[in-house]
Amino acid sequence: MNNKRGIAQAFSNPPESLGLRPATVFDVFGISRTLTRSIRDLCQADHRDDPIKLALWTAKKDPAAIRDWIDAGASLWVATKGEVVVAVGGLRAEGEISLLYVDPDHSGQRIGVTLLHRLQDELRAQGCTEAQLRATKTAHGFYVAQGWQEAGDPTKWNGIPQYPMRKSLHPVG
Repeated sequence: MNNKRGIAQAFSNPPESLGLRPATVFDVFGISRTLTRSIRDLCQADHRDDPIKLALWTAKKDPAAIRDWIDAGASLWVATKGEVVVAVGGLRAEGEISLLYVDPDHSGQRIGVTLLHRLQDELRAQGCTEAQLRATKTAHGFYVAQGWQEAGDPTKWNGIPQYPMRKSLHPVG
Protein backbone atom coordinates (compact mmCIF):
# COMPACT_ATOMS: atom_id res chain seq x y z
CA MET A 1 0.00 0.00 0.00
CA ASN A 2 1.31 3.47 -0.89
CA ASN A 3 -0.33 5.74 1.71
CA LYS A 4 2.54 7.84 3.07
CA ARG A 5 0.27 10.58 4.46
CA GLY A 6 -1.78 8.10 6.50
CA ILE A 7 1.29 6.34 7.85
CA ALA A 8 3.01 9.61 8.77
CA GLN A 9 -0.08 10.90 10.57
CA ALA A 10 -0.54 7.63 12.45
CA PHE A 11 2.97 7.86 13.91
CA SER A 12 3.24 11.64 14.36
CA ASN A 13 0.02 12.30 16.27
CA PRO A 14 -0.71 9.84 19.11
CA PRO A 15 -4.46 9.37 19.72
CA GLU A 16 -4.63 11.44 22.92
CA SER A 17 -2.32 14.29 21.89
CA LEU A 18 -3.86 17.58 20.86
CA GLY A 19 -2.94 18.90 17.44
CA LEU A 20 -3.55 22.48 16.26
CA ARG A 21 -3.45 23.29 12.56
CA PRO A 22 -5.16 25.21 9.78
CA ALA A 23 -8.29 23.44 8.56
CA THR A 24 -8.40 21.78 5.16
CA VAL A 25 -11.23 20.53 2.98
CA PHE A 26 -10.63 17.10 4.54
CA ASP A 27 -11.91 18.51 7.86
CA VAL A 28 -15.33 19.71 6.68
CA PHE A 29 -17.30 16.82 8.18
CA GLY A 30 -15.53 17.08 11.54
CA ILE A 31 -15.93 20.86 11.60
CA SER A 32 -19.62 20.60 10.79
CA ARG A 33 -20.13 17.99 13.49
CA THR A 34 -18.23 20.02 16.08
CA LEU A 35 -20.09 23.25 15.30
CA THR A 36 -23.58 21.77 15.35
CA ARG A 37 -23.02 19.59 18.43
CA SER A 38 -21.43 22.46 20.36
CA ILE A 39 -24.22 24.87 19.48
CA ARG A 40 -26.94 22.34 20.23
CA ASP A 41 -25.50 20.88 23.44
CA LEU A 42 -23.35 23.61 25.02
CA CYS A 43 -25.11 26.84 24.03
CA GLN A 44 -28.54 26.12 25.51
CA ALA A 45 -28.36 29.27 27.66
CA ASP A 46 -28.40 31.19 24.37
CA HIS A 47 -30.90 29.32 22.18
CA ARG A 48 -32.96 27.90 25.08
CA ASP A 49 -33.87 24.90 22.93
CA ASP A 50 -35.92 27.19 20.67
CA PRO A 51 -36.06 25.22 17.40
CA ILE A 52 -36.13 28.39 15.28
CA LYS A 53 -33.08 29.94 16.97
CA LEU A 54 -31.28 26.61 16.84
CA ALA A 55 -32.06 26.16 13.14
CA LEU A 56 -30.89 29.70 12.31
CA TRP A 57 -27.68 29.26 14.29
CA THR A 58 -26.78 25.91 12.75
CA ALA A 59 -27.80 26.90 9.22
CA LYS A 60 -24.96 26.90 6.71
CA LYS A 61 -22.75 24.82 8.96
CA ASP A 62 -23.05 21.69 6.86
CA PRO A 63 -19.95 20.20 5.18
CA ALA A 64 -20.71 21.77 1.77
CA ALA A 65 -21.03 25.26 3.28
CA ILE A 66 -17.83 24.82 5.27
CA ARG A 67 -16.00 23.68 2.15
CA ASP A 68 -17.21 26.90 0.49
CA TRP A 69 -15.77 28.88 3.44
CA ILE A 70 -12.40 27.18 3.03
CA ASP A 71 -12.44 27.54 -0.77
CA ALA A 72 -13.20 31.26 -0.32
CA GLY A 73 -10.10 31.65 1.87
CA ALA A 74 -11.62 31.57 5.36
CA SER A 75 -9.02 31.25 8.09
CA LEU A 76 -10.21 28.23 10.06
CA TRP A 77 -8.18 26.31 12.62
CA VAL A 78 -8.90 22.93 14.12
CA ALA A 79 -7.86 21.18 17.29
CA THR A 80 -7.62 17.44 16.81
CA LYS A 81 -7.15 14.35 18.90
CA GLY A 82 -5.78 11.77 16.55
CA GLU A 83 -7.74 12.37 13.36
CA VAL A 84 -10.87 13.64 15.15
CA VAL A 85 -11.74 17.35 15.06
CA VAL A 86 -12.54 18.32 18.66
CA ALA A 87 -12.63 22.12 18.30
CA VAL A 88 -12.74 24.73 15.57
CA GLY A 89 -11.82 28.40 15.53
CA GLY A 90 -11.97 31.08 12.88
CA LEU A 91 -10.34 34.42 12.15
CA ARG A 92 -11.21 37.41 10.02
CA ALA A 93 -8.54 39.66 8.52
CA GLU A 94 -9.59 42.68 10.56
CA GLY A 95 -8.39 41.12 13.83
CA GLU A 96 -11.61 39.34 14.71
CA ILE A 97 -12.05 35.88 16.12
CA SER A 98 -15.13 34.83 14.19
CA LEU A 99 -15.84 31.55 15.95
CA LEU A 100 -14.56 29.18 18.61
CA TYR A 101 -16.44 25.97 19.38
CA VAL A 102 -15.47 22.80 21.25
CA ASP A 103 -17.17 19.45 20.81
CA PRO A 104 -19.24 18.65 23.93
CA ASP A 105 -17.40 15.35 24.46
CA HIS A 106 -14.17 17.33 24.85
CA SER A 107 -15.30 20.40 26.80
CA GLY A 108 -13.65 21.16 30.12
CA GLN A 109 -10.25 19.89 28.94
CA ARG A 110 -8.71 23.33 28.19
CA ILE A 111 -8.92 22.68 24.46
CA GLY A 112 -10.82 25.93 23.95
CA VAL A 113 -8.16 27.85 25.88
CA THR A 114 -5.38 26.25 23.84
CA LEU A 115 -7.10 27.02 20.53
CA LEU A 116 -7.92 30.57 21.64
CA HIS A 117 -4.25 31.21 22.43
CA ARG A 118 -3.29 29.84 19.00
CA LEU A 119 -5.80 32.16 17.30
CA GLN A 120 -4.47 35.13 19.27
CA ASP A 121 -0.90 34.20 18.26
CA GLU A 122 -1.99 34.04 14.63
CA LEU A 123 -3.51 37.53 14.87
CA ARG A 124 -0.28 38.83 16.43
CA ALA A 125 1.70 37.28 13.57
CA GLN A 126 -0.58 39.17 11.15
CA GLY A 127 0.35 42.44 12.89
CA CYS A 128 -2.84 42.91 14.91
CA THR A 129 -2.40 44.71 18.21
CA GLU A 130 -5.99 44.19 19.37
CA ALA A 131 -8.46 41.38 18.82
CA GLN A 132 -12.24 41.57 18.80
CA LEU A 133 -15.04 39.05 19.01
CA ARG A 134 -18.73 38.75 19.78
CA ALA A 135 -19.33 36.34 22.66
CA THR A 136 -22.49 34.44 23.40
CA LYS A 137 -23.93 34.34 26.90
CA THR A 138 -22.51 30.81 27.17
CA ALA A 139 -18.98 31.87 26.23
CA HIS A 140 -18.87 35.31 27.89
CA GLY A 141 -17.38 34.09 31.19
CA PHE A 142 -14.84 31.96 29.36
CA TYR A 143 -13.50 35.00 27.50
CA VAL A 144 -13.47 37.18 30.64
CA ALA A 145 -11.38 34.49 32.36
CA GLN A 146 -8.95 34.70 29.42
CA GLY A 147 -8.44 38.45 29.84
CA TRP A 148 -11.03 39.74 27.36
CA GLN A 149 -12.94 42.93 28.19
CA GLU A 150 -16.37 44.30 27.36
CA ALA A 151 -16.34 46.51 24.26
CA GLY A 152 -19.86 47.90 24.11
CA ASP A 153 -23.48 47.06 24.60
CA PRO A 154 -24.81 43.65 23.60
CA THR A 155 -26.45 43.33 20.22
CA LYS A 156 -28.77 40.61 18.97
CA TRP A 157 -28.22 38.19 16.13
CA ASN A 158 -31.31 36.15 15.27
CA GLY A 159 -32.65 36.89 18.75
CA ILE A 160 -29.48 35.70 20.49
CA PRO A 161 -27.49 38.28 22.50
CA GLN A 162 -23.90 38.85 21.44
CA TYR A 163 -21.44 40.65 23.68
CA PRO A 164 -18.73 42.68 21.90
CA MET A 165 -15.36 42.04 23.50
CA ARG A 166 -11.76 43.03 22.88
CA LYS A 167 -8.31 42.09 24.04
CA SER A 168 -4.94 43.75 23.66
CA LEU A 169 -2.46 41.54 21.85
CA HIS A 170 0.58 43.49 23.06
CA PRO A 171 2.99 41.36 25.06
CA VAL A 172 2.61 41.68 28.82
CA GLY A 173 5.65 42.75 30.83
